[in-house]
Amino acid sequence: MQSETNSLGQTVGFAVPNWQPPRLPARETMQGRFCRLEPLHPDQHGKDLFQANSLDAEGRNWTYLPYGPFAGFEEYTKWLGQYVTSQDPMFFAIIDQATNKAVGVCSYLRIDPKHGSIEVGHINFSPLLQGKPAATEAMFLMMQHAFELGYRRYEWKCNSFNAKSRKAAQRLGLSYEGIFRQAAVYKGRNRDTAWYAAIDEEWPALKSAFQTWLDPANFDQNNQQKTSLSALTASILKNRG
Repeated sequence: MQSETNSLGQTVGFAVPNWQPPRLPARETMQGRFCRLEPLHPDQHGKDLFQANSLDAEGRNWTYLPYGPFAGFEEYTKWLGQYVTSQDPMFFAIIDQATNKAVGVCSYLRIDPKHGSIEVGHINFSPLLQGKPAATEAMFLMMQHAFELGYRRYEWKCNSFNAKSRKAAQRLGLSYEGIFRQAAVYKGRNRDTAWYAAIDEEWPALKSAFQTWLDPANFDQNNQQKTSLSALTASILKNRG
């Protein structure tokens, strides 16, 4: 951890000269090769998302989210209308380029320009998106936009029992930072929260890893990866957990 010593002999954090808070993210489309991210609109994306989420018949995707599952389309679209039109969290629909259908959701939240910190969350990949290159590309687009705006810190937080989310954070190159005990109550249950983050000095290496993984040359004729993203981001991780 970088530090300096002040005139009193005390250890202090390194200087951040000429710091200017970045602007807020805009509700605008982010374009990729496998997917694009569009500002989520209930009328435009609600039907596709409800149908895609309905393929998760057991409702496993909702277990660690503070809302859902929803009894029907009307209940779901009502929730969308009330919850996902804010600026923080700022929701995006993940659109499959091949089908032009909305197949997942993600958001920016806890957006703090003053300190240069931003979080990605409310991630819900339907069965139509899970395990697909588009899912990884969506996370790359979110991270890329945040760092290009000038944010210094990109956070990922999840229920400590959500093993899939914790594994995903590390695969994407976010370092483990610990557990906040009894951080929240959701659906009447305690939540300990696992924290992960990447910082701006790691972004060039992370960007290169994502671009290498997403390159068409990294996939064979059956669209199977040749080199895993975990292998490409392993050396960037500062801590695992």
